[in-house]
Amino acid sequence: MATTAPVTRPANPRFSSGPCAKPPTHALTALADAPLGRSHRAAEGKAKLKQAIEETRQILGVPADYKIGIVPASDTGAYEMAMWSLLGERHAEMVAWESFGTGWVTDVAKQLKIEHTVHTADYGHIVDMSALNYDHDVCFTWNGTTSGVRMPNGDAIPADRAGLTLCDATSAAFAMDLPWDKLDVTTFSWQKVLGGEAAHGMLILSPRAVERLESYTPPWPLPKIFRLTKGGKLIDGIFEGATINTPSMLAVEDYLFSLAWAREVGGLQGLIARADANAQAVFDFCDQHDWIDNLAVEPATRSTTSVCLKFTDDRITDGAAFAKAIAKRLADENVALDIGAYRDAPPGLRIWCGGTVETADIQAMLPWLAHAFETAINA
Repeated sequence: MATTAPVTRPANPRFSSGPCAKPPTHALTALADAPLGRSHRAAEGKAKLKQAIEETRQILGVPADYKIGIVPASDTGAYEMAMWSLLGERHAEMVAWESFGTGWVTDVAKQLKIEHTVHTADYGHIVDMSALNYDHDVCFTWNGTTSGVRMPNGDAIPADRAGLTLCDATSAAFAMDLPWDKLDVTTFSWQKVLGGEAAHGMLILSPRAVERLESYTPPWPLPKIFRLTKGGKLIDGIFEGATINTPSMLAVEDYLFSLAWAREVGGLQGLIARADANAQAVFDFCDQHDWIDNLAVEPATRSTTSVCLKFTDDRITDGAAFAKAIAKRLADENVALDIGAYRDAPPGLRIWCGGTVETADIQAMLPWLAHAFETAINA
C-alpha cells in the first residue's frame, strides 16, 4: 500500500543541476549596486569585473601566477575557447564518462580533426586516469554532471608531464578540492555551484598554458570570440576584467553576491562541507532503501554535487517512464523541481547537492521521494 504523504516540505524545492539554486540569503535587492546602463569598460564596470576575478582566485586558492578570465558562453564557451586555441600542437587524449566529455570528443574528432585517442567509460564508471599518456594533451571533466561520477583526486596526473591538462570543472569548482598544480586549463560557469546566472564562463590558465598560447598558433582560423593572443602575446586585459564581449553587469553583481556569501559560510572548505553533507543525506537514503541506488559504482567516485540515482526494483518494467513519473509527481507536489536524469543519461533522478542547497531541504524532500516511489510501484 502507498505510504502516507509526508507533512514537511522543503523550504526551497529547487534541486536543478543548472542553473542551480541561489544562495539561501539571496534577494534581488542585493543587486541594487549593479552599474546598469553603464559601459562595462567604464571604471566602475572594470572594477567590478576585476573584483570578481580576484575574489574567485582568493576563495578557490588559485595560484597567483595563474590567469583567470571571464569569457562568454558559460562553461561550454570557456572550454571550447581552450580547445580551439591550445590543441593541435601534439596528440590529444580525450576522456569521457558522461555527456559533456563526449561532446569534447566530438569537437576534437569531427571539428578540429587532430590526432587523438579516445578513452571512455560507461555511465556510473570512470576512466583509469593513470593509463593516459600525459606527454600528450589530456581533456577531461572533473565531475560528470550527467553521470554523477567524479575524479576522487588528481594523483594520476604527473607533475613532470609534457602535455597540457584541460579540465572541465563546472560542477566541481567551489564544491571539491581542485589540485591546481595538476591542472593547466580549468573552466566553470557561474550558474553551477554558486547558483549564479548563466551565459558567463571562467577560464583559468596555468603558466604552462600561457606559454603554449604564446608559442603555438593553431592551423585553423579562430573567431574573434576565441582569440586569447595578439601578435604572439597573451591579451592580458581579458584576465584583468576587459572581457572579449559585453558581459551582463547584473549577472556580475549576482556573482559577486554569491562570492560574498561563500566567504560567509567558510569559503571553499565551508562550501565543500555543505555539499558533502547534502550528498551524504542522499547516500544514506539509498543505503536505507533497496529500490534506489547511486549511479556511480565506486563510492570514491560519487559526485557530491550532481548526485545521480537509478531505480533498482525488479517490478519496474519501463525505467524511463517510471523515473519521469516520479520526477513529475515530486514537481507537482512542489517538493523537488527539475530532478529528472539528463536526457542522454540512463533513466533515473539527478539531485543537485551543491553548497547553495540547504541540508534540511534535502532531508525534507527524501521522504516525499519514498512516498512517490511507493505510490507509483503499487499503482
